[in-house]
Amino acid sequence: MKDYAFYGHETATVAPITPAYSKITNPRHLYDLLCEIWCADTCAPRMRKDWTAENYTLGQCSITAFLAQDIFGGEVYGILRSGGNYHCYNVVGDCVFDLTSEQFGDEKLIYENNPLQERCVHFAKEEKRLRYEYLKAQLAKKLSTL
Repeated sequence: MKDYAFYGHETATVAPITPAYSKITNPRHLYDLLCEIWCADTCAPRMRKDWTAENYTLGQCSITAFLAQDIFGGEVYGILRSGGNYHCYNVVGDCVFDLTSEQFGDEKLIYENNPLQERCVHFAKEEKRLRYEYLKAQLAKKLSTL
C-alpha cells in the first residue's frame, strides 16, 4: 500500500457522486492520478517560479479542491494565509481532506472554522478558471485510458 502524506488521507474513502468519474475510487486514487497531471501550467501564476516536480502540489489548491468537489460532492473551505489568499480543501460529510497540503511541508494547518469558498468567486479570475478547465480536461484524458 502506498504511503500518502496529504491531510486526511487516512479517512479519504468517499466515492464519486457522478458516473462520469466512476473510474475514480476515492480521493487517494484521485491524488494518484493528479500526481501525473499537476505541472507548472496548472500552478497559480504567482507561485509558478517556485513550482518543481518534487513540490508538485504547490499552487494547485483551489483548482484541485473544486475538481474534487465535482467528483465527490461536499464543500470547499479555505484557510486564510498571509497575504490574504485562501488555501482550499474539501469537506464531504465527516471526511476532511486536502490533496495539496504537502506544499506546506511540516507546517500544521487548521482545518476547522474556516469560511466556505465560492466557485464563482475563485473562477471570476479567468486564469484560475482556465487552469481548472485544463486540469479537468487532463483528468478526463487520463480516465479515458483506464
